[in-house]
Amino acid sequence: MKNAIYLVAACAFLAGGNAAFAQSAVAPVSVAAEPRNVMQLSATGMVEVQQDLLVITLTATKDANTLAAAQTQLKQILDAALAEAKASAQPGQMDVSTGNFSLSPRYGKDEKVMGWHGQAELRLQGRDFARITAMAGKLSSMAVSDVTFALSREARAKAESEAQVQAIEQFKVRAAELTQAFGFGGYGLREVSVSGSGMSTVTLMGAAPMREKMASFAAAPVPVQPGREQVQISVSGSVQMR
Repeated sequence: MKNAIYLVAACAFLAGGNAAFAQSAVAPVSVAAEPRNVMQLSATGMVEVQQDLLVITLTATKDANTLAAAQTQLKQILDAALAEAKASAQPGQMDVSTGNFSLSPRYGKDEKVMGWHGQAELRLQGRDFARITAMAGKLSSMAVSDVTFALSREARAKAESEAQVQAIEQFKVRAAELTQAFGFGGYGLREVSVSGSGMSTVTLMGAAPMREKMASFAAAPVPVQPGREQVQISVSGSVQMR
């Protein structure tokens, strides 16, 4: 008899549990209401500044019958030019660094190696244009292969700060104007992102050396003229009109 009572009680318990489970399974799940009266907008600030960083790349080339000879001759040219340039270097005003150093075989008609071609680069970079151009003219063993202007980190940071202030002010003005136009009394900022971009640097000469033009640079300053660069900051996000 006791076993029968226990069995009935267990069945009753399971039945009650199944009923409760069924009720919870069909119970509606509350869903957060979608945000309303949210407006997406963006604004841009732009500052144009004079480029204050000059980068001149000089290239030396050498051809020899053997790999060792090409490497040795090219290294001698680069070492001499590097020593002369470093003697006049000054941090920030004219920094000196080496660039690409490569050696490649020259093949004949029968696909056999007929010799070796070597190329080495030396870079002069900084804000002292006169010092850099004068040194580029003195290094007669190397030819100017590229002249590039850009913005220094200090100048870019200052320009970005100014452009950011413009972008934020424009964002706030647009948000206020559009909120009023839609018939709301005010707004609150929901989310915002800030991004920046700048124009590509201006290259005055191609990457491939042009010996007939570069011959005139020997023992004379390289003529250069910097351009202007635009620094742009964009602010985008959403506001809650209320």
